[in-house]
Amino acid sequence: MNIEEMRASLSGAEPPEGFGPPLAALWWDAKGDWARAHGLVDEMKTAEGMAVHAYLHRKEGEAWNADYWYKRAGRGFCRETLDTEWAGLVEGLA
Repeated sequence: MNIEEMRASLSGAEPPEGFGPPLAALWWDAKGDWARAHGLVDEMKTAEGMAVHAYLHRKEGEAWNADYWYKRAGRGFCRETLDTEWAGLVEGLA
C-alpha cells in the first residue's frame, strides 16, 4: 500500500483488512482518533510499534515521552513535520 492508497482508505469506517496494529494505528490517527491509535501500539514491543508510539506522543505534544519511545525503537527524535513522519511510517509499514 502506498500513501495515496492509504489516504483513499480513510473514507472507510474501519482500516482495511490485513493491517497490523502499527499501520492500523496510523490509520486511526489520520481519522482523528488518537486514543484508539494509541491503544493499538501502547503495549507493543516491536520496533515498528514503538516508532508509531513515539510519533503519537510527539503529536500529542509530549516530547519527553516521544523521545523515550524513539530510543526504544532504535531511532533518534524525529525533527520532520508530523505529516512527513506519518507518511514515512506508512511507507515503512506498507
